[in-house]
Amino acid sequence: MASSSARGGFFGTARFYHAARAPRGGQWHPWGVNAPGTRLHASGVLGVAAAVTYVFLWASAFVPSRILARSAPPLTILWMRFLFAGGALFLGARLARLPLPRGRGTWVRLLLLGTGSNALYLGLSYEALRHLSAGMGSIVASTNPLILALLAPWLLGEPLTPRKGIGLLLGFSGVVLAMHTRAHSQEARVEDVLISALGVLSFVFANILYKRWHLRPHPVMLNAAQLFLAGLVLVPVALIFEGPPRVVWTPPLLASLAYLVLVLSIGASMLWFWILKHGEASRVSAYFFLTPVFGLLLGAALLGEPLAPLDGLALLVIALGLWLATRG
Repeated sequence: MASSSARGGFFGTARFYHAARAPRGGQWHPWGVNAPGTRLHASGVLGVAAAVTYVFLWASAFVPSRILARSAPPLTILWMRFLFAGGALFLGARLARLPLPRGRGTWVRLLLLGTGSNALYLGLSYEALRHLSAGMGSIVASTNPLILALLAPWLLGEPLTPRKGIGLLLGFSGVVLAMHTRAHSQEARVEDVLISALGVLSFVFANILYKRWHLRPHPVMLNAAQLFLAGLVLVPVALIFEGPPRVVWTPPLLASLAYLVLVLSIGASMLWFWILKHGEASRVSAYFFLTPVFGLLLGAALLGEPLAPLDGLALLVIALGLWLATRG
């Protein structure tokens, strides 16, 4: 669930934030977030570009994840991925002389953030996909914007307007339309759907926690800590359910793991937190409806997987839903 700056330049972000003074406990006040003229709207060009880029990067994980799934247990790969990504960000943050987060409350929030947005979200999703079809898994994952939109008025003060609600329902309908022929499977057991849904809920509440956290650590340090803590949480779980690490290290596996660490866990998650910080959670999360569509297109382009005639119509329905949801 993998949340700040765009991919490929966190040292530049570090220099930018270093001009500000850290208040008590090494925390960084989001002084520029709510200043006039700095708020990112999901309907703006920058907001749309950032959100679509994030979703495309997330969807691009499909191919390397398939490669890794053939060579290593999923939970083992996840904790390796999170520890490598968190360790790399910690190293960069220390080289940039960023302060470590301080205070028990800060570290508890970081633990909850990492557990919810990464350890539980991806861990439970991977576990469910042992038996759940990819199509049904995509449909369950796409309930994320709907759940967040229902909770946002009470927990984040973000209104659920009729236009936004219709847009979200259209976006979800487009996902179902694209996936309905792929979702039919005798392996779609109720328990697997519930496991996947629990992972989605953990990601939703992690996003709410982030939005309600007004005095956050520096974004690079925040992402480093939540990723590293997510990896630590998964280590004992993986040892219990999968035993000692059994990984067949091959060049494709190393390349796939490097891609997931650098592009997804570091780049995409930092981009997501930057998007989430500057926009309404219930609006920007609507772009998750594009994830299965991008996944289908990449699967067709890179793996030769077939596309269905209704996929184009599904994309149009999702696009209309996004247009309504981000302007409602």
